[in-house]
Amino acid sequence: MSAIILIPAVAGCGSDGDDEPKNVSAKTAALGTITPGVIKVAVQPYAPYTSVQGDRIVGLDGDILAYAAKKLGLEVKPQVTDFAGMLAGVQSRRVDITIGGVAWSADRQKQGLFTDPPYYSPPAMAVRSGKTYKTVDDLKGLQLGTVEGYVWVKSIQAVPGAELHAYPDANGVFDDLGAGRVDVGFLDPLIIIAAQKERPELKIDTQYMTPPTAAQVKAKPAYEYFQPYQTGFYLPKKATKLEKALSAQIDAMYENGELEKLVKKYGGDPEQFLKPSADVATARRGVDRPQDWTPPSIAQ
Repeated sequence: MSAIILIPAVAGCGSDGDDEPKNVSAKTAALGTITPGVIKVAVQPYAPYTSVQGDRIVGLDGDILAYAAKKLGLEVKPQVTDFAGMLAGVQSRRVDITIGGVAWSADRQKQGLFTDPPYYSPPAMAVRSGKTYKTVDDLKGLQLGTVEGYVWVKSIQAVPGAELHAYPDANGVFDDLGAGRVDVGFLDPLIIIAAQKERPELKIDTQYMTPPTAAQVKAKPAYEYFQPYQTGFYLPKKATKLEKALSAQIDAMYENGELEKLVKKYGGDPEQFLKPSADVATARRGVDRPQDWTPPSIAQ
Protein backbone atom coordinates (compact mmCIF):
# COMPACT_ATOMS: atom_id res chain seq x y z
CA MET A 1 0.00 0.00 0.00
CA SER A 2 2.24 2.57 -1.02
CA ALA A 3 0.97 6.05 -0.29
CA ILE A 4 1.92 7.27 -3.72
CA ILE A 5 1.84 10.80 -5.03
CA LEU A 6 1.26 11.42 -8.69
CA ILE A 7 4.33 11.56 -10.88
CA PRO A 8 4.46 12.88 -14.46
CA ALA A 9 3.81 10.16 -17.00
CA VAL A 10 6.83 8.18 -18.15
CA ALA A 11 7.32 5.09 -20.25
CA GLY A 12 6.32 1.75 -18.82
CA CYS A 13 3.58 -0.80 -18.49
CA GLY A 14 3.09 -1.67 -22.15
CA SER A 15 0.43 -4.06 -23.37
CA ASP A 16 1.47 -7.69 -23.57
CA GLY A 17 -0.70 -8.31 -26.62
CA ASP A 18 -2.23 -11.52 -25.31
CA ASP A 19 -5.39 -12.76 -26.93
CA GLU A 20 -8.57 -12.58 -24.91
CA PRO A 21 -9.71 -15.68 -22.99
CA LYS A 22 -12.24 -17.93 -24.63
CA ASN A 23 -15.91 -17.91 -23.62
CA VAL A 24 -15.95 -14.38 -22.22
CA SER A 25 -19.49 -13.52 -21.20
CA ALA A 26 -21.19 -10.45 -22.56
CA LYS A 27 -21.43 -9.06 -19.02
CA THR A 28 -17.69 -9.41 -18.49
CA ALA A 29 -16.87 -8.01 -21.93
CA ALA A 30 -19.08 -4.99 -21.17
CA LEU A 31 -16.71 -3.97 -18.34
CA GLY A 32 -14.54 -2.43 -21.04
CA THR A 33 -11.10 -3.76 -20.14
CA ILE A 34 -8.37 -3.31 -22.74
CA THR A 35 -8.58 -7.00 -23.57
CA PRO A 36 -12.08 -8.44 -22.95
CA GLY A 37 -12.03 -10.90 -20.06
CA VAL A 38 -8.58 -9.76 -18.85
CA ILE A 39 -7.71 -7.10 -16.27
CA LYS A 40 -4.16 -5.85 -16.78
CA VAL A 41 -2.68 -4.68 -13.49
CA ALA A 42 0.43 -2.56 -12.97
CA VAL A 43 2.12 -3.35 -9.66
CA GLN A 44 5.42 -2.83 -7.95
CA PRO A 45 7.07 -5.32 -5.59
CA TYR A 46 5.66 -4.14 -2.24
CA ALA A 47 5.06 -7.15 -0.02
CA PRO A 48 2.91 -7.77 1.92
CA TYR A 49 0.61 -5.54 -0.16
CA THR A 50 1.64 -6.56 -3.68
CA SER A 51 4.17 -8.98 -5.10
CA VAL A 52 4.11 -11.28 -8.10
CA GLN A 53 4.60 -15.02 -7.85
CA GLY A 54 4.53 -16.66 -11.26
CA ASP A 55 1.52 -15.11 -12.96
CA ARG A 56 -0.30 -14.23 -9.71
CA ILE A 57 -0.37 -11.06 -7.62
CA VAL A 58 -0.18 -11.93 -3.93
CA GLY A 59 -0.44 -9.78 -0.83
CA LEU A 60 -3.36 -7.89 0.68
CA ASP A 61 -4.19 -5.79 -2.39
CA GLY A 62 -3.53 -8.73 -4.69
CA ASP A 63 -5.88 -10.98 -2.76
CA ILE A 64 -8.62 -8.35 -2.71
CA LEU A 65 -8.39 -7.80 -6.45
CA ALA A 66 -8.22 -11.54 -7.17
CA TYR A 67 -11.43 -12.11 -5.21
CA ALA A 68 -13.25 -9.27 -6.99
CA ALA A 69 -11.91 -10.22 -10.43
CA LYS A 70 -13.08 -13.81 -10.03
CA LYS A 71 -16.59 -12.59 -9.20
CA LEU A 72 -16.53 -10.45 -12.36
CA GLY A 73 -15.16 -13.19 -14.60
CA LEU A 74 -11.87 -11.40 -15.21
CA GLU A 75 -8.44 -13.00 -15.54
CA VAL A 76 -5.77 -11.02 -13.68
CA LYS A 77 -2.55 -10.33 -15.61
CA PRO A 78 0.16 -8.45 -13.70
CA GLN A 79 2.79 -6.16 -15.16
CA VAL A 80 5.64 -5.34 -12.80
CA THR A 81 6.94 -1.77 -12.87
CA ASP A 82 7.83 1.07 -10.50
CA PHE A 83 5.77 3.88 -8.95
CA ALA A 84 6.00 6.13 -11.98
CA GLY A 85 5.17 3.27 -14.32
CA MET A 86 2.15 2.23 -12.25
CA LEU A 87 0.51 5.61 -12.47
CA ALA A 88 1.67 6.41 -15.99
CA GLY A 89 0.33 3.08 -17.22
CA VAL A 90 -3.13 3.92 -15.88
CA GLN A 91 -3.14 7.51 -17.08
CA SER A 92 -2.17 6.45 -20.61
CA ARG A 93 -4.51 3.43 -20.42
CA ARG A 94 -1.83 0.89 -21.20
CA VAL A 95 -3.12 -1.03 -18.17
CA ASP A 96 -6.61 -1.31 -16.72
CA ILE A 97 -5.71 -0.64 -13.11
CA THR A 98 -2.97 -0.23 -10.54
CA ILE A 99 -3.17 -1.41 -6.93
CA GLY A 100 -1.03 -1.27 -3.84
CA GLY A 101 -2.29 1.19 -1.23
CA VAL A 102 -2.57 4.17 -3.56
CA ALA A 103 -3.84 7.03 -1.43
CA TRP A 104 -6.91 8.95 -2.60
CA SER A 105 -6.65 12.71 -2.94
CA ALA A 106 -8.66 15.38 -4.68
CA ASP A 107 -5.74 16.15 -7.00
CA ARG A 108 -5.15 12.51 -7.88
CA GLN A 109 -8.75 11.78 -8.80
CA LYS A 110 -8.58 14.49 -11.46
CA GLN A 111 -6.25 12.25 -13.46
CA GLY A 112 -7.94 8.90 -12.87
CA LEU A 113 -10.75 7.03 -11.13
CA PHE A 114 -10.63 5.56 -7.64
CA THR A 115 -12.72 2.67 -6.41
CA ASP A 116 -14.32 2.71 -2.99
CA PRO A 117 -11.58 2.16 -0.38
CA PRO A 118 -10.60 -1.52 -0.04
CA TYR A 119 -9.16 -0.48 3.34
CA TYR A 120 -8.06 2.59 5.28
CA SER A 121 -4.41 2.97 6.25
CA PRO A 122 -3.67 4.30 9.76
CA PRO A 123 -0.66 6.62 10.24
CA ALA A 124 2.12 4.23 11.20
CA MET A 125 5.67 4.98 12.31
CA ALA A 126 8.69 2.72 12.44
CA VAL A 127 10.76 3.69 15.48
CA ARG A 128 13.76 2.30 17.28
CA SER A 129 12.79 0.07 20.21
CA GLY A 130 12.50 2.04 23.43
CA LYS A 131 11.56 5.30 21.73
CA THR A 132 8.04 6.71 21.80
CA TYR A 133 6.56 9.37 19.57
CA LYS A 134 2.85 10.12 19.64
CA THR A 135 2.06 13.45 18.04
CA VAL A 136 3.33 15.76 15.31
CA ASP A 137 4.88 17.96 17.98
CA ASP A 138 7.00 15.01 19.10
CA LEU A 139 8.60 14.95 15.63
CA LYS A 140 10.01 18.48 15.72
CA GLY A 141 13.72 18.58 15.03
CA LEU A 142 14.01 14.85 14.30
CA GLN A 143 15.48 12.92 11.38
CA LEU A 144 12.45 11.57 9.51
CA GLY A 145 12.53 9.04 6.70
CA THR A 146 10.16 7.80 4.01
CA VAL A 147 10.25 6.62 0.39
CA GLU A 148 10.55 9.03 -2.53
CA GLY A 149 7.14 9.80 -3.96
CA TYR A 150 5.13 8.91 -0.87
CA VAL A 151 2.60 11.40 0.49
CA TRP A 152 4.56 11.68 3.76
CA VAL A 153 7.30 13.61 1.99
CA LYS A 154 5.11 16.73 2.06
CA SER A 155 4.11 16.17 5.68
CA ILE A 156 7.68 15.70 6.86
CA GLN A 157 8.78 18.86 5.07
CA ALA A 158 6.17 20.79 7.08
CA VAL A 159 7.45 19.63 10.51
CA PRO A 160 9.48 22.43 12.15
CA GLY A 161 13.16 21.61 12.35
CA ALA A 162 12.75 18.08 10.99
CA GLU A 163 15.08 16.79 8.29
CA LEU A 164 13.69 14.67 5.46
CA HIS A 165 15.50 11.51 4.39
CA ALA A 166 13.91 10.13 1.20
CA TYR A 167 14.89 6.67 -0.08
CA PRO A 168 14.29 4.67 -3.24
CA ASP A 169 12.58 1.92 -1.25
CA ALA A 170 11.56 0.86 2.25
CA ASN A 171 14.77 -1.08 2.86
CA GLY A 172 16.71 2.18 2.86
CA VAL A 173 14.41 3.57 5.55
CA PHE A 174 14.82 0.48 7.71
CA ASP A 175 18.60 0.31 7.24
CA ASP A 176 19.12 3.88 8.38
CA LEU A 177 16.58 3.53 11.18
CA GLY A 178 18.44 0.51 12.52
CA ALA A 179 21.76 2.33 12.20
CA GLY A 180 20.46 5.35 14.11
CA ARG A 181 20.68 7.77 11.19
CA VAL A 182 16.90 8.22 11.19
CA ASP A 183 14.63 8.62 14.22
CA VAL A 184 11.27 7.77 12.63
CA GLY A 185 10.29 6.10 9.39
CA PHE A 186 6.90 6.71 7.78
CA LEU A 187 5.72 3.67 5.84
CA ASP A 188 2.55 1.68 5.39
CA PRO A 189 1.79 -0.32 8.55
CA LEU A 190 1.97 -3.84 7.15
CA ILE A 191 5.44 -3.07 5.78
CA ILE A 192 6.66 -2.15 9.26
CA ILE A 193 4.97 -5.15 10.88
CA ALA A 194 6.59 -7.47 8.33
CA ALA A 195 10.03 -5.89 8.85
CA GLN A 196 9.78 -6.41 12.61
CA LYS A 197 9.34 -10.12 12.02
CA GLU A 198 11.83 -10.53 9.18
CA ARG A 199 14.62 -8.25 10.46
CA PRO A 200 14.66 -8.51 14.27
CA GLU A 201 18.26 -7.30 14.36
CA LEU A 202 17.04 -3.81 13.48
CA LYS A 203 15.23 -3.58 16.85
CA ILE A 204 12.31 -1.51 15.56
CA ASP A 205 8.72 -1.15 16.73
CA THR A 206 5.47 -0.12 15.08
CA GLN A 207 3.69 2.88 16.60
CA TYR A 208 0.51 4.64 15.48
CA MET A 209 0.49 8.40 15.49
CA THR A 210 -2.27 10.37 17.16
CA PRO A 211 -3.57 12.23 14.08
CA PRO A 212 -3.15 16.02 14.03
CA THR A 213 -6.17 18.06 14.95
CA ALA A 214 -8.33 19.89 12.43
CA ALA A 215 -6.79 23.17 13.63
CA GLN A 216 -3.27 21.83 13.01
CA VAL A 217 -4.19 20.69 9.51
CA LYS A 218 -5.81 24.03 8.76
CA ALA A 219 -2.63 25.80 9.84
CA LYS A 220 -0.41 23.36 7.90
CA PRO A 221 -2.40 21.56 5.16
CA ALA A 222 0.46 19.14 4.49
CA TYR A 223 -0.23 17.60 7.89
CA GLU A 224 -3.30 15.94 6.39
CA TYR A 225 -1.04 13.06 5.31
CA PHE A 226 -0.31 12.35 8.98
CA GLN A 227 -3.99 11.41 9.26
CA PRO A 228 -5.40 7.99 8.29
CA TYR A 229 -5.74 7.85 4.53
CA GLN A 230 -8.16 6.00 2.33
CA THR A 231 -6.65 3.73 -0.26
CA GLY A 232 -8.16 2.90 -3.61
CA PHE A 233 -7.62 0.90 -6.76
CA TYR A 234 -6.70 3.42 -9.47
CA LEU A 235 -8.13 3.23 -13.00
CA PRO A 236 -8.17 5.30 -16.20
CA LYS A 237 -10.69 8.12 -16.37
CA LYS A 238 -12.81 6.36 -18.99
CA ALA A 239 -13.03 3.05 -17.08
CA THR A 240 -16.31 3.99 -15.38
CA LYS A 241 -18.02 0.59 -15.75
CA LEU A 242 -15.03 -1.31 -14.39
CA GLU A 243 -14.66 1.09 -11.45
CA LYS A 244 -18.30 0.74 -10.48
CA ALA A 245 -18.16 -3.05 -10.74
CA LEU A 246 -15.04 -3.28 -8.60
CA SER A 247 -16.41 -0.85 -6.02
CA ALA A 248 -19.54 -2.99 -5.70
CA GLN A 249 -17.39 -6.06 -5.07
CA ILE A 250 -15.28 -4.21 -2.50
CA ASP A 251 -18.40 -3.04 -0.66
CA ALA A 252 -19.70 -6.63 -0.61
CA MET A 253 -16.41 -7.80 0.92
CA TYR A 254 -16.94 -5.45 3.87
CA GLU A 255 -20.36 -7.03 4.37
CA ASN A 256 -19.45 -10.71 4.00
CA GLY A 257 -16.35 -10.69 6.22
CA GLU A 258 -13.87 -11.35 3.42
CA LEU A 259 -11.91 -8.14 4.03
CA GLU A 260 -11.62 -8.82 7.77
CA LYS A 261 -10.20 -12.24 6.97
CA LEU A 262 -7.66 -10.86 4.52
CA VAL A 263 -6.51 -7.99 6.76
CA LYS A 264 -5.91 -10.45 9.62
CA LYS A 265 -4.04 -12.77 7.24
CA TYR A 266 -1.38 -10.10 6.79
CA GLY A 267 -1.11 -9.03 10.42
CA GLY A 268 -3.41 -6.02 10.32
CA ASP A 269 -6.10 -4.99 12.79
CA PRO A 270 -9.54 -4.81 11.11
CA GLU A 271 -10.58 -2.12 13.60
CA GLN A 272 -7.76 0.07 12.29
CA PHE A 273 -8.02 -0.87 8.61
CA LEU A 274 -11.73 -1.24 7.93
CA LYS A 275 -13.43 1.64 9.74
CA PRO A 276 -13.26 5.07 8.09
CA SER A 277 -12.43 8.28 9.89
CA ALA A 278 -15.03 11.05 9.77
CA ASP A 279 -13.25 13.05 7.08
CA VAL A 280 -13.32 10.25 4.47
CA ALA A 281 -16.90 10.97 3.47
CA THR A 282 -16.40 14.74 3.60
CA ALA A 283 -13.37 14.55 1.32
CA ARG A 284 -15.08 12.67 -1.51
CA ARG A 285 -18.70 13.85 -1.37
CA GLY A 286 -19.33 16.16 -4.27
CA VAL A 287 -15.85 15.41 -5.68
CA ASP A 288 -15.89 11.89 -7.08
CA ARG A 289 -18.82 10.54 -5.07
CA PRO A 290 -22.44 11.66 -4.59
CA GLN A 291 -23.32 14.02 -1.76
CA ASP A 292 -25.00 11.15 0.11
CA TRP A 293 -22.12 8.68 -0.27
CA THR A 294 -21.30 6.60 2.79
CA PRO A 295 -17.81 5.05 2.93
CA PRO A 296 -17.83 1.26 3.37
CA SER A 297 -17.13 -0.05 6.86
CA ILE A 298 -17.28 -3.21 8.90
CA ALA A 299 -20.01 -3.32 11.53
CA GLN A 300 -19.68 -0.58 14.10
